[in-house]
Amino acid sequence: MSLTTPDKIRTLQRKLYFKAKAEPNFRFYLLYDKVYRADILRHAYDLVRANKGAPGVDGVDFAAIEAAGLENWLDGIETELRTKTYQPQPVRRVMIPKPGGGERPLGIPTIRDRVVQTAAKLVLEPIFEADLEPSAYGYRPGRSGIDAVKEVHRLLCQGFTDVVDADLSKYFDTIPHDELLRSVAARIVDRHVLRLIKAWLKAPVEETDPDGRRRMSGGKQSTCGTPQGGVISPLLANRYMNRFLRHWRNQGRGEAYKAHIVNYADDFVILSRGYAEEALAWTRQVMTRLGLTVNETKTALRNARQEHFDFLGYSFGPHYYRKDGHWYLGASPSQKSVQRLKARVAEITVPSNVAPWDEVRTRLNNLLRGWATYFSYGTRLMAYRAADHHVYESVRGFLTRRHKVPSRGTRRFSDPVVFGKLGVAATPNP
Repeated sequence: MSLTTPDKIRTLQRKLYFKAKAEPNFRFYLLYDKVYRADILRHAYDLVRANKGAPGVDGVDFAAIEAAGLENWLDGIETELRTKTYQPQPVRRVMIPKPGGGERPLGIPTIRDRVVQTAAKLVLEPIFEADLEPSAYGYRPGRSGIDAVKEVHRLLCQGFTDVVDADLSKYFDTIPHDELLRSVAARIVDRHVLRLIKAWLKAPVEETDPDGRRRMSGGKQSTCGTPQGGVISPLLANRYMNRFLRHWRNQGRGEAYKAHIVNYADDFVILSRGYAEEALAWTRQVMTRLGLTVNETKTALRNARQEHFDFLGYSFGPHYYRKDGHWYLGASPSQKSVQRLKARVAEITVPSNVAPWDEVRTRLNNLLRGWATYFSYGTRLMAYRAADHHVYESVRGFLTRRHKVPSRGTRRFSDPVVFGKLGVAATPNP
């Protein structure tokens, strides 16, 4: 199954993008009929299918949809959208652990709703993309977290070393619906598309209480939040954060504070030459007007020449050459990122994992290669060594227990055996 965007859809997206880029004040009136086009719905399904994911509140998975007949299922969605009888189902909420402790709510729409949201995203994203500020990197075609990391490092090396290490309190959960819809309506005035977006924002949330009973929350009475886990949520979150970024540019704050913003979704840093405190004060005021809150506990001012700060899994600040001890402004995988990798390796090599070795190795290698690919920038030798050492110790212990070796297993499962004959992926040479 090819996930390359079909030519007909790509042509539509290009037209929408170039129109939006050429006319910043143009408002789009006729988009709803594009959302339920058969080719767009089919491509949307393929994208959702490729992303896998759990079923929603209805319990319907991909196998059930395809067993019952995919074409009829898609026809049913097309009919509901065309006749304007489509209503989203409740969102299933699950809690996932946060790397720093605590839990984050994740909203899982049904596959049916994820497909419709993806179809809407295919149509709306080119329009919103044309409006996004260059300082935004998250959830954008052709941009990535590594691009944002490289930009932060580049600016530090240019002397923008007075840093606002910013954090927003529960950004996705606190975006005000009315203001968000106003932001969308500044470009989209097709009332049927706006109705769709509002319906997704107001969809009830089904969660399980501590006693295992299901309960509903949210719904039409909710006034803020777009659930993480929804396909449309990152697009809407970017649209709303762009108000802050655009205001920064329009007010000339970059020149006033000799500063630049680098933003990835709800995460951002401001890099300045001497005006970080003023930039933070301005940011607090603007975020308050937007109905958002700066997390004062996690937000801090940093002098990157003297102390580190973390952004998108990397640690920035003074690094030291091991040979002669002189320092430089560097970027490297953060200690938290290495610890997260170790925790995920431990989950795979837990003694209760009785899967065949080939399956264990495949899971492990997929994790390790993905981690090494993301953390392939900057100074990484020590992080790579720590990762390899932990992987070796975990795999050796795992196989020693599995094969009941009456020793620590260092001879039978030596380093060359684990990373050679047994095929465990080692980090590449930096």
